[in-house]
Amino acid sequence: MAKRYWVVGGEYADTDFTTIVGGGAPERHGPYDVYEAARTEWARLSWEHIDDAHMRYTIETEDARAWWVVGGEYADTGFETIADGGAEQRHGPFRSQQEAQAEWARLSWAHIDDAHVRYRIDHV
Repeated sequence: MAKRYWVVGGEYADTDFTTIVGGGAPERHGPYDVYEAARTEWARLSWEHIDDAHMRYTIETEDARAWWVVGGEYADTGFETIADGGAEQRHGPFRSQQEAQAEWARLSWAHIDDAHVRYRIDHV
């Protein structure tokens, strides 16, 4: 199976690098089909923030055929454009459809009363 690479990180609350400022998810850049491309992006981001001790990026590897829960809050019920022009949230990767299904259910139930929030499971 082919591998893909992601550059993951951002601004953390402290130098333990466990919590993103504001409690959100880390930035995800990619995917990159070759490690060298991910390393180039990691280096660019790292050098861009070299003077900020709370910024950190790492490279994560995934198998190309992984399960993801994708979605978020959309601008309308056509579910094509994310609210505020942002990007879809990506949760995962999960090794099985059952793991992805559990995360999909958790996220969906957490937003059950918001008609503009939708999640789907992708197997890519």
